[in-house]
This record gives sequence, structure tokens and C-alpha cells, in this order.
Amino acid sequence: MTEAAADPSMLWYLLGVPASVIFYGRFYVQWVVSEIRRKSVMPIAFWYMSSLGSLMLLVYGVATASALGTFSHCFNISVYSRNLIHIWRERGKLSPAVNVGVHAFVAVVILASVAVTAWTWWHVYDKRSAAPGAEMQKTAVWLGIGVLGQGLFAMRFLIQWIATERRRKSVVPTAFWWLSLAASILMCASFTREREWVYAGGIAATTLVYVRNLWLIYVSGTEQADVTD
Repeated sequence: MTEAAADPSMLWYLLGVPASVIFYGRFYVQWVVSEIRRKSVMPIAFWYMSSLGSLMLLVYGVATASALGTFSHCFNISVYSRNLIHIWRERGKLSPAVNVGVHAFVAVVILASVAVTAWTWWHVYDKRSAAPGAEMQKTAVWLGIGVLGQGLFAMRFLIQWIATERRRKSVVPTAFWWLSLAASILMCASFTREREWVYAGGIAATTLVYVRNLWLIYVSGTEQADVTD
């Protein structure tokens, strides 16, 4: 058996790479649909890919002890599921049983996510606490940059969530794309410094999509994107 094959972190790439393709590829699906419609729109596939990809990347983050990776996907499922709930309700596909079942599943996932994220952060701290003080400071600074970026990522979905709850339908305000662009720059820098290429590469690949959506919004004059099939 080769050294690479014996390395568990290499084996986890079998999960991490497809997870990254699904999660970050959702924006390319959104881009293609937007180009076809000649305006910024959000296909329902975006939310399905968000939910599945985020859960997979959470598992990958725990397996590879990525402090920022686990933190990034700790609460995301709550926003994705609420958008799907509104979409299903609007289209008459939401039964009481599905409504309760989805919310119960999300609650369990979030509780488990908080637990594994706390464990991962403690594991990372314990592993690096023996490093020289200067190296620990650099790690803390870059982790802080990543957390700031994740804060902006979370804020974009908070704004989208509020807009969605007010409209009682899934919509995406323009601020979502501006926050996405700023956050991706910070997160990509942090993940690159930690050499976490699955996350860094995926985030870097989405920046062009954010810019293109902002251009389509500017050209079309629309302030927000509705969900489409």
C-alpha cells in the first residue's frame, strides 16, 4: 500500500471533492439558468444542492479536523430548509407531515453540528497549543479572517432569509451577492493559508458567479431574484 493510500486524509477526499462540486457547483447551475433567463434567478436545484453539499462538507470538515470548515456548515441547513419549505408551500407540495419532519430533522442536524464543531475546535486548539507563540498568533489571525468571512456568508443568508419570510416566498436580494463576493475573498484567503484546498478551491470558483449576477441585476434593473424551476 502506498503512503498516499494509507493516509486517511487522502481517502476523505473521496467525500470532500464530490461535496465541493455539489455545494459550490450550485452557483454554476444558478449561473446557467440566469444566463438563459437573461436575469438573476435562483433555481430550486440550488437549495437541494446547498442542503446535500453542506451536510457532506460538514462531515468532511469533522473528518479532516477543519475548524473553519465545520464552523462554516454548522447552521446552514436551517436556511436552506426554510427556503425549500416556502417553495413547497407555494407550489402546494407541503403536507403537515413533511413540514414537521423537515423541521425535526433540521433540529437534530443543528444540535449534532454544534457538538461536532465544538469538538473539532477543541481538537485543533489542543493539537496546535504546543506550537511557538508567533505561529499560534498567525493561526489565530488567519482563523479570525476566516470567521469574519463566514460571518458575512451567514449575514447574506440572514438577509435572504428575512426577505423570504417577509415575502412568504423564496427570494434573493441584491445584497446577497455583494456579501457573497466580500466573504469569498476572506474565506478563500483563510483556507488557502491553511492549505485546505477543497474549501479554498470551491470558494474561489464561485467569485466569478457573484460578479456575473451583480452585472445581470444591473443590466436587467431587477432588485432581487425569484426562485424558478
